[in-house]
Amino acid sequence: MNTKKTLSMISALSLMAAALAACGGNGSNSGGDNASPSASAASPSASASATASASADDELKPEDGASLIVWESKEFRPRMETIAKAFTDKYGIPVKVEEVNEPDQINKLMNDGPAGVGADVVIFPHDNLGKAVAAGLLLPNDYFADDTKTENSEASVKAFTFKDELYGYPRSVETYALFYNKDLIPNPPKSYDEIIEFAKTFNDTKNQKYALMWEISNFYYAYSFLATPGGYVFGQNGSDAADIGLNNEGAVKGATVYKQLKSILPMKSGDATFDVKKGLFTSNKLALDINGPWAIADLKKAGVNFGIAPLPTIDGKPNVSFSGVKGYAVNAFSKYPNAGRLFAHFASTKENQLADFKELGFLPSNNEAASDSTVTSDPLIVGILEQFKNSYPMPAIPEMGNVWGPGQAAMADIWDKGTDPKAALDNAVKQIQEANKAVK
Repeated sequence: MNTKKTLSMISALSLMAAALAACGGNGSNSGGDNASPSASAASPSASASATASASADDELKPEDGASLIVWESKEFRPRMETIAKAFTDKYGIPVKVEEVNEPDQINKLMNDGPAGVGADVVIFPHDNLGKAVAAGLLLPNDYFADDTKTENSEASVKAFTFKDELYGYPRSVETYALFYNKDLIPNPPKSYDEIIEFAKTFNDTKNQKYALMWEISNFYYAYSFLATPGGYVFGQNGSDAADIGLNNEGAVKGATVYKQLKSILPMKSGDATFDVKKGLFTSNKLALDINGPWAIADLKKAGVNFGIAPLPTIDGKPNVSFSGVKGYAVNAFSKYPNAGRLFAHFASTKENQLADFKELGFLPSNNEAASDSTVTSDPLIVGILEQFKNSYPMPAIPEMGNVWGPGQAAMADIWDKGTDPKAALDNAVKQIQEANKAVK
């Protein structure tokens, strides 16, 4: 890659991170359910926040006899096991990795944290931050705050900052785009209309051969259909929970396009899982897959000849995807908060972020890692970056936690039951409004 193109890629990665700052305090699948936070949750380890802070010359000391539990999604667990082993080798602290999907971790911690059975370190998308902080679930990133702020993009730091307090240790920035199998469709389609036409000659549903697939039941992906024609979650750049735009004229129009795609993907919404898509794409039975950078590494290992392009347009409008930041945080109820801080910092270093990119395709939030030639020389990243230009950061206010469940249910009703898009979205907005009343 020549110098000019390399500098362009570095600049694009910086712009990608900077765009995440546009949503107030915001910054693989992302999203969660509509559980409401409890603002009254007590934090037994909160006092540890003050005692953990020390001068830059001091080394943070883990608690005697410390051992840690870390939660991680199924598909990323092997990589986390490698990080855990390296951490144990360095600090002598045993680490157990338990399987909990990243988007579900904060909701699970709502119950498990106060009960004393939650993970010491969790990993989640930034839209869950406000809910987690309001519930008193997380310790501030205090001891390593200066390192985190200096080493990571400003936007990723802002994504894990709530009411001027840094809580997280950023790991990656992301959005999703259109993956296409070059052996099946050499040039990526520009619009959903093109995909429908392509499906007429490509589809063979009896043999599970499909033109297009995505995780239909995941609102993280479904949002792009609503947002592209003019829908939105909350007004004022995601900060005004009283202004919900998920059932406006544009959103309804997009949901209608979404509904029409069932003609080329005749399956129940819950059947289009990450693993199902992966199996079909790697066996040349799926031509187009809406996916994220986390899928790149496995597809490379499988030897698939694929490219990545921006998502299809809707009525000629560039597709608006959700974007976000993922990172680590320490459970406020942990018996070993210092050991937890050490792990979160260790796991999010430049070296580990580069390894995450090489093995999982995660785009680094660390400035030096993002500008490393390993990242900037990968042509597949160009497609992600092109889509990112039109992405929208997930709101991080506590009310965002009330969106996922109703949003997912509405889109499932439209897809599985043929419910009128306007009626389904009106019902979702009503549910979100009711749930928001409980958020303080």
